[in-house]
Amino acid sequence: MHHVNAPSPSAPRGTGRAARPAVPVAILAAVAGAFAYVGAVDPNEPGHYPVCPLLHLTGLYCPGCGGLRSAHAVVHGDLPAALQANALAVLGYVCFAVLWTVWVVRAVRGRPPARIDPPPVLLWSLGALLLVFTVVRNLPFGGWLHP
Repeated sequence: MHHVNAPSPSAPRGTGRAARPAVPVAILAAVAGAFAYVGAVDPNEPGHYPVCPLLHLTGLYCPGCGGLRSAHAVVHGDLPAALQANALAVLGYVCFAVLWTVWVVRAVRGRPPARIDPPPVLLWSLGALLLVFTVVRNLPFGGWLHP
């Protein structure tokens, strides 16, 4: 006799309630490991990380310059230093945390991951923000955005 609630032999493995958040938890573990490494190995001390090629070749700050210093400051609980090193990176960390939280809550509830389909105007706006940030941090009056 076949029970209605018994899993069929062809059912995918790992579909139980405990296995649902496995992927988001694995992603969080990888991100936490990266942050732990950057927290332990200070990017403010030369020689530990590669130099930004754009900064090295042109003297211009790319939008990612200061991202490691920002992550290091976040790990050490120094939000003002993190914002000074790279404010957009801090915004990225917050966005990741929000999206990850939504993902794990949906996974625990057995719902599929939310589809992220931003409208083109949002993508263009984010691109414009990135461009303005990059240009302003390289102008004389944008010194407050230097890492």
